Amino acid sequence: MEDKNDAHLNEISGLLRCRAQVPGDEAFLWEVYASTRQEELDLTHWSQAQRKVFLDSQFKAMRGGYASQFPQADFSVILFREQPVGLMVVDRAETELRLVDIALLTEYRGRGLGSFLLKKLAAEAARARKPLRLHVFKGSRPWHLYERLGFVKIQEDGPYEHLEWRPQAAASPQAPGGAATPGD
Repeated sequence: MEDKNDAHLNEISGLLRCRAQVPGDEAFLWEVYASTRQEELDLTHWSQAQRKVFLDSQFKAMRGGYASQFPQADFSVILFREQPVGLMVVDRAETELRLVDIALLTEYRGRGLGSFLLKKLAAEAARARKPLRLHVFKGSRPWHLYERLGFVKIQEDGPYEHLEWRPQAAASPQAPGGAATPGD
């Protein structure tokens, strides 16, 4: 099935790329992480100092957890028009591709950048004949994107749902929604 946004995705394909994270990216990566927690923090009555302490500890725990759980993963900065706009962590294991994390700065969400990157990963999974897996907070905004792209729930774990996209389950063997850029 052709995704109505495929033309838009083709337009942005030359403008979007990932590069490996480097130590100098820490402040930017913290900014991306903080942007993903903003709605949640807005529900608190915490001062800016309290928010920073919380975000610093959570960011450090997240980074350490990812590094220990997925030591072979690719930790990337997402670039749009050569400007850093997000982060992505992908673990390419023997039996699966796992999207450990993907996050964009608030102003870059809803523009099709995440869809493009997910379709690119799905095309890679299809070529490798492996499932693409991830987990997502139940009912969160990204959950609807994953559902639209053909991911299905395979397990629940507290507040999280584990989702999977399988090449043989898709309408097209290339990627969710039937779109993929050849040679991705």
